[in-house]
Amino acid sequence: MNHFSRLALFSLALTLSACTVLQGDKVNYKSVNKASSVALEVPPDLTQLSRETKYNLPGASVTASGFQLGQPVNRSDTTTATAALGDVRVDRAGNQRWLVVDRPADKLWAPVKDFWQESGFVLTLDQAELGIMETDWAENRAKLPQDVIRSTLGKVFDSLYSTGERDKFRTRLERNANGGTDVFISHRGMVEVYNSDKKDQTVWQPRAADPELEAEFLRRLMVKLGITQEQSKALVAAGAAPTGAQVSNVNGQPVVQINDGFDRAWRRVGLSLDRTSFTVEDRDRSKGIYFVRYVAPNADKSEPGFFSSLFGATKKDNAPQKFRITVASQGNTSTVSVQNADGSTAPAADAQRIAKVLADDLK
Repeated sequence: MNHFSRLALFSLALTLSACTVLQGDKVNYKSVNKASSVALEVPPDLTQLSRETKYNLPGASVTASGFQLGQPVNRSDTTTATAALGDVRVDRAGNQRWLVVDRPADKLWAPVKDFWQESGFVLTLDQAELGIMETDWAENRAKLPQDVIRSTLGKVFDSLYSTGERDKFRTRLERNANGGTDVFISHRGMVEVYNSDKKDQTVWQPRAADPELEAEFLRRLMVKLGITQEQSKALVAAGAAPTGAQVSNVNGQPVVQINDGFDRAWRRVGLSLDRTSFTVEDRDRSKGIYFVRYVAPNADKSEPGFFSSLFGATKKDNAPQKFRITVASQGNTSTVSVQNADGSTAPAADAQRIAKVLADDLK
């Protein structure tokens, strides 16, 4: 083969690689940080998880000081699809899914931890007494083009390839009134974007949570817990009636209205808080209150990049604000409102902004 033929073949390979896209739902994660013993600084616009939250007992008052058993969970909500097999059940409301496992939380912790590590993640938060674990930022390497060039050079220069996206997952285990455990998996994502017309610099910005990625990891966790691949796919795919969520005004204050009774609304709001820019520091279910810290997404292009933040570069002060998110219900309708940390009425602008964040995720 002459020189020009080799050049033509090389150009063709480049063209084909540019057109190659991920097919199917394949995931293959490699953690950004392999040093699991050191917790890295949180990237811009995201907050570190609190270490005060206890296992939440549905139907109970849960505070930093203790908790007590409450009423059984009402699972008759028509807006939720439930599919069960053995001791594992999938509950779904809208695009939110979670597992209900008829096993105590302390028996599930080790298998869930093993699951994330076997999936290629490093855990940066591993607090069994809190019922919370969180992975490090990781990249789905399955999204990279699978072409001739990468198959040849990627083995040697794999670090040169990047998807421009990072993901992390939070898992929350809550004991339920029946002695089992509710398992929630929430996703947070970042995307690398250019911050100048010259396209010579990039920054990392939050991207929307991916409910289908959450569902895929719930499905894989079901397999870890003893369900077959085929059974897990059928359970996760079970449909649910759409659930409404909209921002309204009550007594001049922006609120979110949800077409769910309290039990379902409480769980859905908790999962939405996990997905978005909130950190739940405490909760009191008997009063319908989540105590949260919130950092508003920052569109400032001069914000330090993802790796600068990870490895200690100075970033702008973006101190989080503290609020109370309250859930109050009447029949099959619930109202979610925003209060200041002391329980007073939050400024309308803050309430509007936070209500919109939650309503967009709850739709």
